[in-house]
Amino acid sequence: MEPTFAAALFSIALLLSNLASILLASLKLKRAARIASPAATVPPVSIVVPARGVEPFTEETLERAFSLDWPRYELIFCIAHADDPVVKSITTAMARFPAIRARLLVGDDRISGNPKLNNCVKGWEAALYRWVILADSNVLMPSDYVQQLMAAWRPDTGLVCSTPIGSRPEGFWGEVECAFLNTLQARWQYAGEALGLGFAQGKSMLWNKPMLDANGGIRALAAEIAEDAAATKLVNRLGLRVNLVASPFEQPLGRRTLGEIWSRQARWARLRRVTFALFFAPEILIGAAPPLLLALIAAADAGVSLPATAIAVLVAAYLPECALAWVKGWHLSLRTILAMMVRDCMLPAIWARGWLSGAVDWRGNVMTIQTKAVAELEETPSGA
Repeated sequence: MEPTFAAALFSIALLLSNLASILLASLKLKRAARIASPAATVPPVSIVVPARGVEPFTEETLERAFSLDWPRYELIFCIAHADDPVVKSITTAMARFPAIRARLLVGDDRISGNPKLNNCVKGWEAALYRWVILADSNVLMPSDYVQQLMAAWRPDTGLVCSTPIGSRPEGFWGEVECAFLNTLQARWQYAGEALGLGFAQGKSMLWNKPMLDANGGIRALAAEIAEDAAATKLVNRLGLRVNLVASPFEQPLGRRTLGEIWSRQARWARLRRVTFALFFAPEILIGAAPPLLLALIAAADAGVSLPATAIAVLVAAYLPECALAWVKGWHLSLRTILAMMVRDCMLPAIWARGWLSGAVDWRGNVMTIQTKAVAELEETPSGA
């Protein structure tokens, strides 16, 4: 096969796979719509919320958590240190909504190198009910939050999750964060579920507590550095499925910086690399950069206009992404396509960073992300 033809064919194949992932995701995703109020007989739910620090939307996310349309639920807020500034926000919200059972637990159970999981342990063990939701503090819960999670549970389900959908970005880097979260990461996660490859996402996780407790409890999620990776493997090992909610939940972003985006994406890349290396390896082919480069190589060799080729590839890559966001009611703006282009320029560097060792930052916590085998080797005493 001639190199020119091979490059053109590979470019087309990548663009078609990009389009296929968007179509698959669109089949699983539904535009946000209000679910009817539940019957009084629905089971009670415990919602465990690990928190650290005050964020721009903390007051709003707390108010939403206390305003859910579910007959009986408890909120268990978990913080590692009593001097955390978020304590004041939480106690104020608890005082404003005395009708909702809520507790604030303080302590740091070091069961893993994952600070969020360590923070959740005390909440899980204190939960009163058989249905437990682990919910990040920056999730903007809709009033039917519990209904949507429960609606995704099936007889063969082991876990229900939701990936975050970015909203309300401020500034250009907030737009880039939206481009990462929405039409890239959420899209591929839902496409994976459509293919029977459901992966857990730690933003919102609905567990049947007796089921998980019978298989090691929350401490079993310390088997991997990422609790969602450990959850995925545990559920698959039990012959059950990870399901995603039909309409993923919103995460308001506010202002972001390039450094914040790089730190977060590099951390997630490294986590995917050490937990699911076979799925991570092909990520170098995601985004518009690989098909664009291949198409330009083929066009240059064939004497075809390079600007026209570039425009054709970018339209084929980004128009379906924008259509997905528009159809599902996600954030779109005049800067969206430029943000997607910047995102795709960052993807190869982020992928390369995923293969490198070294410490990464998680909200002020320095984490050394490595494979389980390496960790066990380093923990083995010398001479053992």
